[in-house]
Amino acid sequence: MVLMILGILVIIAGFAIHNIDTINKYTKGLKYAGVFIFIIGLVTSCFVQVDAGKVGVKKMFGKIQSDVLESGLHFINPLYEVEKIDVKTLNYTMSGVHDEGDKTGDDAIRVLTADGLEVTIDLTVLFRVNKSEAPKLLKETGIDFQEKIVRPIARTKIRDNAVYYDAVALYSSKRDEFQARIYKSIDDEFKKRGLQLENLLVRNITLPASVKAVIEQKINAEQDAQKMQFVLLKEKQEAERKRVEAQGISDYQRIINIGLTDNQLQYEQIKAMKELALSQNAKVIVMGKGNAPIILDSKN
Repeated sequence: MVLMILGILVIIAGFAIHNIDTINKYTKGLKYAGVFIFIIGLVTSCFVQVDAGKVGVKKMFGKIQSDVLESGLHFINPLYEVEKIDVKTLNYTMSGVHDEGDKTGDDAIRVLTADGLEVTIDLTVLFRVNKSEAPKLLKETGIDFQEKIVRPIARTKIRDNAVYYDAVALYSSKRDEFQARIYKSIDDEFKKRGLQLENLLVRNITLPASVKAVIEQKINAEQDAQKMQFVLLKEKQEAERKRVEAQGISDYQRIINIGLTDNQLQYEQIKAMKELALSQNAKVIVMGKGNAPIILDSKN
């Protein structure tokens, strides 16, 4: 389009200087140059290339056309101006870490929970532009839809839904539920404006220092209680082991007492005396009668 306008201006300039004697000899060349520039501009304006992952939206004198150009090479009216919009998956990050988000500095979302505490949330929004809705998006919002739609809607919906949860629940047990809830509310708003929400990532939830200290104390107390339960269980097991051992000794002694008769004891005595008598290092003298004779060692 620019080359076409430039070519027309050059042609007009060629006719304008036609009556000036000093430079009218350049008129013909100037006209040819203008025609050449106009033709080049016409050809280049008729062919438009849309890169992969993008769609083209046609505009003529500010009016947006409803059809879209898919990726590839297209032959169009040279008066059309084509705005190319990315339809690949995009992400917008709001983080409290410097230079980690789309905005420099601390861009985390600060919300108030049901118990009146301030919680800081880092969030990443994954989304894309619906191809068929690209003309509507361009007409109603413009090319800077991330700042006009994605950022304000995501921050507002998170604040609106955080008030239903306590700070500790939001940090732990209710985190997935909270994420699902804000996903639905944000997705509904995006669809109205030609965007498709693909995923919502709650990257970090930071609690106030006082709440974190209470949680740490609770965790330490629970760990101490679990440790004490382990010690008590170990002591109970040891006491049970000793009881079983004592019961076994008692049962053993009872069985021995029942089985050891006088004849059995006399037999065992004879066996022991026989072993002593056969020993080369001892002399055995048996004195007295009964079941327990006196044994004298006279090896010296």
